[in-house]
Amino acid sequence: MERSLLRILTVACIASTPFIFKRKNLLMDLIIFFSKGVLSTCIDSYCIKTKKLKYPVRPFPKVFDTNILYDLLMFPLLSIVWVRWTYNTNLKTTLLRSLWFSVPMSIAQMIMEKTTKLFSWKSWSVWHTFVSINFTLFTIRGAVWLLRIFTEQNKSANINVNHQEDKEKTFGHILPFKGTSSNHVELENSYQ
Repeated sequence: MERSLLRILTVACIASTPFIFKRKNLLMDLIIFFSKGVLSTCIDSYCIKTKKLKYPVRPFPKVFDTNILYDLLMFPLLSIVWVRWTYNTNLKTTLLRSLWFSVPMSIAQMIMEKTTKLFSWKSWSVWHTFVSINFTLFTIRGAVWLLRIFTEQNKSANINVNHQEDKEKTFGHILPFKGTSSNHVELENSYQ
């Protein structure tokens, strides 16, 4: 039964991938996807090494201690959806929307831990799952927020440079001098 569940989840994740990744924001989606994968794998590896939880049935059990389906495919895809859903919201709305992801995932893990061999909790509980899901969601959302601020600053800097270049193109034929980015004035060579 566990192998069938893993196959169904794998097929569902792979089938949803083309619909989740948008061509318009592909770079941002890839950053979210890989960042969440790295963060989830690091947290999962720590929890497994400290014997807080384990995954008795998982893909490639001889190679990986973590369940790579969750850490490298399912959670990163859900994080893209969550970041897109909270991208233009305030903090209160973002907190409320995080519950739409973390509560069902925590309850699903708790049910699966009791009914399947996909999870085995040692010194772990549903609250640990809830906190770790929210921690990773907000960490990735914070990284996207910082990236957004950085790219907006770069865009405004590029707009200022482009605006200066446009001025030079517009008035270059009238004025015998041109400005440089350091606000120095250089005389044009009129003997060309």
